[in-house]
Amino acid sequence: MKYVDGFVVPVPKKNLKAYQTLARKAGKVWREYGALEFREFVADDVKPGKWTSFPQSVKLKAGEVVVFSYITYKSRAQRDRVNAKVMKDLRLSDMMNGKSMPFDGKRMIFGGFKLMVTV
Repeated sequence: MKYVDGFVVPVPKKNLKAYQTLARKAGKVWREYGALEFREFVADDVKPGKWTSFPQSVKLKAGEVVVFSYITYKSRAQRDRVNAKVMKDLRLSDMMNGKSMPFDGKRMIFGGFKLMVTV
């Protein structure tokens, strides 16, 4: 059964190019180790809600935009194996350093999800 890691990230608009470069690099590494898909999307029609929303979930600030991304795997076990390899990959050591990331990692929302419905 497929498994998905999902992410919602606030990215300063001035850093979108750097984020895109980082995402391309990371995506290649994740795919190399077996991820089925690696997708990144920038908000286009995402408004603050009355109680909750994507912008509110990451405490979006002026000059920032929401980025939604996901990585798919064959299963949770495969995801765990892939992520273990990715975390040790030296090509992404800059990404693991919070100071050099083009976004505030403290406001990133992420988690793993089991497939529930396919239509």
